[in-house]
Amino acid sequence: MYFCSTTRWAVMDKKVTYSDCIKKMEYYCSYQERCHQEVVQKLRSCPLTNLEQDEIVVHLIAYNFLNEERFAKTFAISKFHQKKWGNIRIKNELKQRQVIDRLIQSALRDISSEEYETTFEQLATKIWETISERNAMKKFKKCCDYLLRKGWETDLVYAKIKSLSEK
Repeated sequence: MYFCSTTRWAVMDKKVTYSDCIKKMEYYCSYQERCHQEVVQKLRSCPLTNLEQDEIVVHLIAYNFLNEERFAKTFAISKFHQKKWGNIRIKNELKQRQVIDRLIQSALRDISSEEYETTFEQLATKIWETISERNAMKKFKKCCDYLLRKGWETDLVYAKIKSLSEK
C-alpha cells in the first residue's frame, strides 16, 4: 500500500516503482492544472533518480498532462475572476512559479480590457464604501493599499480613489 504526501512518499509493503510514480504524477496533474515547478518539486520527494524524474516530466508533457501555457491561462483567468487580482499580481505570481514572460503576456491578453475595467470599477467602489474610516486621508490610504496589494495598476488606483473621494 502506498500513499503520497507533499513532503515524502511512504512505502508500506512494497518498493515504489517507476510506473507507480508515473500514475501518481498523472493523477496529480489531471485533477488540477500544474506548472513545471510544482511537478518538479513534487517529484523531488519521490524515491527516483534524477534521470527517472526527468523522464516522468517528459512523459507528462508528451501526454498533455503538463502544459505550461494552459496552466498560465487558467491561472490568470481564475485568479482574476475569483480573487479579483489585477495584472501586476497575476504577473508576479506566475513569475514566482517560473513561467516564461511570453506565456504570461499571452495569459494576460485573454482577460478582456472591458471586463478588466468593469471589475476594477466595481471592486474599487465596493472597497471605498465598506471602509468606515472617518479621516479622509486614512480612508484614501487604506483603499489604495488594498487595491495595490491586489495587483491593480497604480495610475488606475489613484485616479479612481481620487474621483471617489471627491464625491
